[in-house]
Amino acid sequence: MQLKKKFSLKQHNSFHIEAFADFFYEVTHPGLLDDFFLHNKSQLPVLILGGGNNMLFTKDFIGIVLKISFKGIEIISENNQNIYVKAAAGEDWDDFVSFCVQNNWGGLENLSLIPGQVGSSPIQNIGAYGAEVKNTLSEVTTYNTLTGKTEIISNAACMFGYRSSIFKTSLKNSHIITAVTFRLNKNPIINNTYDAVNKALQAQNILQPTIADIRRTICQIRESKLPDPNKTGNAGSFFKNPEISCSRYKQLKIKYTDLVGYELGNGNYKLAAGWLIEKSGWKGYREGDAGVHDKQALVLVNYGHATGSQILSLAEKIRKSVLEKFNIPLEFEVNIL
Repeated sequence: MQLKKKFSLKQHNSFHIEAFADFFYEVTHPGLLDDFFLHNKSQLPVLILGGGNNMLFTKDFIGIVLKISFKGIEIISENNQNIYVKAAAGEDWDDFVSFCVQNNWGGLENLSLIPGQVGSSPIQNIGAYGAEVKNTLSEVTTYNTLTGKTEIISNAACMFGYRSSIFKTSLKNSHIITAVTFRLNKNPIINNTYDAVNKALQAQNILQPTIADIRRTICQIRESKLPDPNKTGNAGSFFKNPEISCSRYKQLKIKYTDLVGYELGNGNYKLAAGWLIEKSGWKGYREGDAGVHDKQALVLVNYGHATGSQILSLAEKIRKSVLEKFNIPLEFEVNIL
């Protein structure tokens, strides 16, 4: 590994925020982790960095950034119904989804065009259009930074929740994800229950969609309303969708008949944070180069030269505004550093 000093992280975070790391390592093979963790005696903080797609830098990082760039896809096993595919943590997520769809392996197509790397997908339990990564994940391969050993974490042991997992709680900073194994369907089951997807398919007169149709349609939907992080700095959804009680939902529904919410299995409702933000008057708002996207209020953007602190300041104003109007607290989905 080549050590780089005072390294710019602008090309390694999707907000394109100019921040510097004291030291930067790019790790291209899991075996090199031993060289770092077992032989490096530095007491400096370490930041594990994947694609940088769910991160907002508000200052320089005083420590060592470890960039995970492992590559490789392999078939572990298969039977008549399923195929188990293992992807290295550094593989691009959407490239991997595309690869699976091209091979007619079903299960990931609803998660198309989500930016990031494969290794980050279990951490957030990424989800979209009626699917979550926990639905297809079989196991996660990790490197224990304390023991130097490889460990296998089963789906059940990942303790998946809404945009959460054990990798954000008790295993945070102690386990580095090196690969993820998925259990995919060789006879795909189509998931077109999400209203926007179903309507888009009907508009195209696609009555019996394939997983390729699902992927293409979802890509079209996302491209029509979400900014391309390669062109406009953003991290996708900045806030989590809040969960409220059924009684609270009914009260709000009386006052706001167009309230967007989804009933959960526990009797509560999940509200669309983007709707709350838009109703609070923030959609399309801009402060210098920090702004709220004009097509999706859930997305905060860097129009060019915004700092992380400016993005965060805007996010705090939005959170305060929504709390005052609806008495509903919003949580950040993006990691703030």
